[in-house]
This record gives sequence, C-alpha cells and structure tokens, in this order.
Amino acid sequence: MAQTGASALTPTPQTPPPHSPVMRAERFVWLTARVLEQHLFAHQFRGGTADPVETALDAYRNPDGGYGHALEPDLRGPVSQPLHTAHALGVLDAVGRCAGQRVERMCRYLTSVSTADGALPAIHPSQRDFPTAPFLNVVDDPPSALLATGPVVGLLNRNEVWHAWLFRATDFCWQAVESLEESHPYEIESAVAFLDSAPDRPRAQAAADRLGRLVRARRLAVLDPGDLDAYPVPPGYAPGEHHFPYDYARTPRSLARAWFTDDEMARSLDHLAAQQQEDGGWPLRRRHWAPAPTVEARPLTTIEALRTLRSYGRAVS
Repeated sequence: MAQTGASALTPTPQTPPPHSPVMRAERFVWLTARVLEQHLFAHQFRGGTADPVETALDAYRNPDGGYGHALEPDLRGPVSQPLHTAHALGVLDAVGRCAGQRVERMCRYLTSVSTADGALPAIHPSQRDFPTAPFLNVVDDPPSALLATGPVVGLLNRNEVWHAWLFRATDFCWQAVESLEESHPYEIESAVAFLDSAPDRPRAQAAADRLGRLVRARRLAVLDPGDLDAYPVPPGYAPGEHHFPYDYARTPRSLARAWFTDDEMARSLDHLAAQQQEDGGWPLRRRHWAPAPTVEARPLTTIEALRTLRSYGRAVS
C-alpha cells in the first residue's frame, strides 16, 4: 500500500545519524516544503513509494494536460506553462513514472503551445494576468527558447517517449545548441539536459565539447570557490548568483563532467556540501522577489543538492 501522510517521512530502521545532511534536511522539509516535495523527499531519501508523489503532482495538473498553480514557484497563478510542465516531467522522471497516458497528454499540451518552429516559449502569454518573477519576461509573441525546450526534449528522450512533437523540437534544439556563441549559465544547463539524452551520441559529444570550451572561456563556472570575485556574475543575474561545475554536471555521467578536472569538481562539491544552512536547507542563489516563491523553492534546491552530492558518492546520510 502506498505511504501517505506522516508515514511517508517516518524514520525507517536505517535512520541516518541525527546530524547527517539528510536528517537536517528532513527537518527543513517538514518545516517549509509543500506536500509534493515532502513526498518527493521521502521517495528519494527514505524509501517512500512513487504513488504519493504522483498524487500530489496531480493537484497542479490542468484539463489541457499542462501544469500550473505555481508548480514552478516563480510563476504564480493557475494557468499551464511550459516551465511548469517541464518541472512536472522532472518529478515523474525522478520517481520512474515518466510514461503512459499522463505524458501523452503533456505532449499534446506542449504541441498546443509550441512556436512556429515547433519549440517551446519560455513563458506563454497567458501568464500575463498573474504575478511573475520580475526577471522573467512575459511578451505577446514569445520566441522559441532552448531554456524551455532542451530539458523537456532531454527528459522525453531519456524515458524513451515517442511523440510527433519531438521531431521538430529536437531539430530546434540541435540548431540552437550548435549555434551558441554567447550564452548564460541557465541556457547552458538546458543545452546539457538536451545533449545528455540525445540519441545521436557522437554529435552530442562534439556539441558538448564545444560548449565546455565556451563555458571555460567565458568564465561561466566558478572553478575556485575561494575566489568568487574572479568570476563575474552574468548581466541580469542577482548578486552572488554564480554557477559551479556541479550545476552543469549534475551526475558523473553527464557530458559536462568532462569540462572540469577532478580537482575542480571536488572543490565545487565541497562548496556545495558546505552551503547547507543552520536550518538544514540550502540557500537560493537567484533573486528573492516575494516571500512564497522563496519558501517554496528552497526545498527544491535542497533536494537537488542532496541528489547531486549522493550521485558523486558524497556521504549525505
């Protein structure tokens, strides 16, 4: 039977030490997280089942097959958005449920909001009537965005989902990735998300190698956390919104892992581990623009930090 309520986070006989990163983070999750992240934390770190995660995710689903209701905390309001839907796909991927009719409906929604070249806008104009983070622009005729399209195509490919939408969206991603000359960290992250699961592995490897050279040449990754001033924050980013090797290479299997030496990666992971705060959570590096988005986003950041550390063999429990 699926775990529900408090049982989803009840310590198991293999309860970690009381001051381990996971136990400290669990208390933070109890204090601050939405129900979805509570169940996701339980699934990822405490042996919880996937069913409660799916049930909680359903609260954000709309009749059009997309997701809204501030699933991505920086976009408030009920309307479906590509970034919300990408977030939902990421949750399903994390619990091994990225398949079936639910994903088919999501692909139909993605088709309905695609631009003329078959890709996704970062933000659909329907967001205009609802509060939005000031660093996210809502326009009437938004262009295609690798930021939105790359992670979605990557997730669908990783889970071997077939849908007609993927053909043109994949073509867009290849063109966008291979033509990047100037970029910013979040766009590079989206490119990596696409390349890590692209079926054409030699092409993906070549594209990743070129992006790695760009990242290093433009100093888009902090290679020495002890000297942050040597790595300027990109224009439009919040003060201190630096990116580190682990932001690009979330796991050792990522193509982006080859961009960094073993010492550079180790220093970045040491820095990530040290960022756990007194309350057990990890901080947000992006701009804080309203109380609720900040509170809702920190548990997401915390879960991602623990997953990254664990994927590199760092002790978290």
